[in-house]
Amino acid sequence: MTHTFLSLPILLVTIFALNPSVICASRARAYVENQCRPTLYPDLCVRTLLPFASKMTAPDTEQLARISLTTCLLKARLTKAYVNNVAKEFNKTTNAPYHEAVTDCLTQINDGVTQITQSVKEQKRMMHDEEKYFSWHESNVQTWVSTALTDVTACLDRISDKTIGGKEKGTIKARVLNVKRLASNALALFNRFATRHRGSHRIKTP
Repeated sequence: MTHTFLSLPILLVTIFALNPSVICASRARAYVENQCRPTLYPDLCVRTLLPFASKMTAPDTEQLARISLTTCLLKARLTKAYVNNVAKEFNKTTNAPYHEAVTDCLTQINDGVTQITQSVKEQKRMMHDEEKYFSWHESNVQTWVSTALTDVTACLDRISDKTIGGKEKGTIKARVLNVKRLASNALALFNRFATRHRGSHRIKTP
């Protein structure tokens, strides 16, 4: 299946082109730390955004939300690929419970990737659409990222079951948990952007 959204490298090049000046590392960190305060996982938020913010002049809230969502999508895709490989390996064995648990998790991760993909595309559209459609786009992104959070949580619950153990269990849990935290941070940053954009453009809350 061909994906129509921008790849991560292309998207980041586009973002950098908007603000080509470089700010000093200390100022970049202070700025990113302040932007990450509303998130549940601020340390992860800083690690995610700082490499990009250091190459830009104070990226605005929309750009930070876009970077966060796109990074989450990249990690979700990598996690999906890993879980898919584990499922294939378990399918070669006679351990049916292991295979079933990982396959269930893979289904949830796949759904999560779909939701985050839609969110990335929707945020891009909302910045090129008329202001009267802003609330509609905003609601879509919030719904899809929230659904992705539900999906990855369901995967974690399935993997946490005693039917699966060993190194694969630990690796899958760590990767999926990282995606969940990235999605949570992305949603918080998006909500901050949407609130500020709504206020500055006097868009009424639906």
